[in-house]
This record gives sequence, structure tokens and C-alpha cells, in this order.
Amino acid sequence: MQNTAESGPDAPIDVTPLLDDPHTAYAALREAGAVHRITGPDGQPAWLVTRYDDVRSALADPRLSLDKRHATQGSYRGFSLPPALEANLLNMDPPDHTRVRRLVARAFTTRRVEALREPIGRTAEELLDAMEARGRADVIAAYAGPLPIVVICDLLGVPEGARRDFRAWTDALISPDPTRPHLMKEAIGAMLAFFTALIATKRAEPGDDLLSELIAVREEAAAEGEGLDQDVSGADRPGDRLTEDELTSLAFLILFAGYENTVHLIGTATLALLDHPAQCDRLRREPGELPSAVDEFMRHESPGPLAIRRFPTEDLTIGGVRIPAGDAVLLSIASANRDPERFPEPGTLDPDRDLSGHLALGHGIHRCLGAALARMETEIALGALISRFPGLRLDVPRADLRHRRTLRARGLISLPVTW
Repeated sequence: MQNTAESGPDAPIDVTPLLDDPHTAYAALREAGAVHRITGPDGQPAWLVTRYDDVRSALADPRLSLDKRHATQGSYRGFSLPPALEANLLNMDPPDHTRVRRLVARAFTTRRVEALREPIGRTAEELLDAMEARGRADVIAAYAGPLPIVVICDLLGVPEGARRDFRAWTDALISPDPTRPHLMKEAIGAMLAFFTALIATKRAEPGDDLLSELIAVREEAAAEGEGLDQDVSGADRPGDRLTEDELTSLAFLILFAGYENTVHLIGTATLALLDHPAQCDRLRREPGELPSAVDEFMRHESPGPLAIRRFPTEDLTIGGVRIPAGDAVLLSIASANRDPERFPEPGTLDPDRDLSGHLALGHGIHRCLGAALARMETEIALGALISRFPGLRLDVPRADLRHRRTLRARGLISLPVTW
């Protein structure tokens, strides 16, 4: 199973165990070797890095590029998006990444995030009111799914009448149906149309929201004649500038990353509390411990098992394995966060452990910009749920629960509960 610099790449290993029982499979891979050749989600080969030290170092290694232009033909590249959605931070290296990240960071200042605390709490209580009236519910469909939609829409300034359930779109990208490939294309087209219309609305009627602020930045630059519609390389562009594609892509990325991962985190964290009733009782009595518990939920069941694919700009060695320039490299956050060399007894849910350095939110210049918001959303959602329903319990046998069968995300399909 192990690939070594001396032996060269073996045939890609079967990833089926990573879909069916990822934690057991990752433990076996870590034991067998630091790096393995696999078939990526799109059927193309990639290198999978499994051990904590290697993953953490690679996340901050400038020789590992996010820009697809460094990929060799036949490497795993992730799903393809039109230029208006592709020009986002997950495909950028410095200096473009530095420029665009500085702009979008305005969304996640302490002031802006804290301003969302009250509306998040209010929305959580409203969703729980609706659940309580029914007597039982699917936590994913009734709570974990709708809550982040409200948060992201408030952040972007999506008008009430234009808000919708984005889950079908994100599902089509994260867990594409191989029998209906047209659904991914349709979802991409729908997202592009949605954000194009939203930007047009915000241009006509700007508000006190992030998208209006980013549009203002672009319009100011356009008035100065800075040639904003050049391609995403941004050569010789001074100061803070956005192309139209970058503007649209930022809105897309905030929705996609901020929505999908938070849904999964709230769902798997709720299940962890149901599996550990003593921990649940403790957090109900001592809600001040929720922040550290949320970090442990992230480590224990990372909603994003893999970091965004990277491409070496030169031949390099990771964990004793030589990886050629341009080959796709997948860094396993899920495996690193359960590496016993860094987190003893990693399968145990323990909010009191040393959680510094967990990688669920990334590391280095690409660390999650929305980390504080994701933590706050999950903290509020869990606190409200266990406070409202002290008798919360599963409404189906534990063995009936199913996770999404994909390398890209770790989340429950449904979580039926009663109380």
C-alpha cells in the first residue's frame, strides 16, 4: 500500500474504504505510510497525505500551489466552474490571493461577526419553535440546513424575497449523482445566474452588507480607469482591485464554503452529543464550555475531510515520497486530526484535550477566513438545541444513520430526533 521514493508510485489504492469507514481506513493508511497514490473524486490520480506533521507543513508550503495552471494533464483538478465562479480564493496564490483575501476579510472582522450573534440566536429559536410544534424532526433539514442560509444571506445582503434553499446546488457539487451528470451543470448555471442578478440588484440598491461593500470597491476602481476586466492574474494592478469575475466568485465562495461546512458541522456535532450524553449534560449545565467543545467537534469529525487540491510548482518530497511537479496533492485534514502522534486517543471525544493546532480550519495563508463565524454559529446552534430539548434523542436506530458518501465532505444525510 505504501509508495516510497525508491519504489516509485504503485497503482492507485482503492478509496472505497475511505467512503464507507473513513476513520478506520485513514488509521490503516497512516500506519502503512505517510503518502499514498489514490484515484481522486473525478477519477484522476492524486497523492494523499495522511500524517499530521506532513499535512500541517504542506498546508503552509508555498511550493504547493492552488492555481490549476500548475497542474499537469491528467491530474485531479476538482470540479470545473465557469470563469465567473472559478476566480476565487481556492484557486489563487499570492499576490492575487493576498489582494483578494484582504478585501473579503472585511466580512469577518470581530465587529461584523459579533453583529450577527443576535440574529443567529433569534433564527435558531424560531427554527426550534417550529420543530417543537411538530414533536420530532430531522435536525439536518429543519435546523442545521436552514440556519446557515440565513447567516450567509444576511452577510451578503440577499433580500428576503430572493432567499432560497441552496442545499440542492451544493449537493450537486459535493456529492454529484453519477447517473445524472446534468444536475451539476444545471446547479452551476443556476448559481451563476443567481449571483449575477444579485450583484446587479446591489449595484442598483446598495445596502449595509459585504457584497455592497465589495461592489463599491470595484466601482471606485473602475472610475479610476484601472482596466479591471483583465484576467485573474491581476498583473500590474495596484492597490485593492477586483475583476468582475473575482467579485462574482467571492460571493459564490462565501455561500459555498460558509454554508456547506457549517451544515455538516452542526449535524455531526449534534450526533456526537447524542452519542455522549454525559458531555451533552455537562454543556447544558456549563454553556461557557461550548467554544472549546466546538473545536473538539471540528477535530473529531472534520466537515471538510480534504484540503483543496494543490499542485507542486517543482518536484518535492513529502513523508519520504517524491512527488513530481504538477501532480495533484490532497491533504487529509480528517486523517491529520486523528493522528495519535498529535492527538492521543484521537477517537475519544474530549473537549479538555489540547486542541491547539487542529487543522479543521486549515493552516497558513489559506486558513479559513470564516473560522470565527463558523465557531459562533455552531456554538449558538448547539447551545439552543440542547437547552430547548433536554430529552433529545435519536428517533431511528443508530445503525440507520448514513453519511454522505464522498471524499469531499463529511456530513449526515439526515438526523431524525425526538424529545
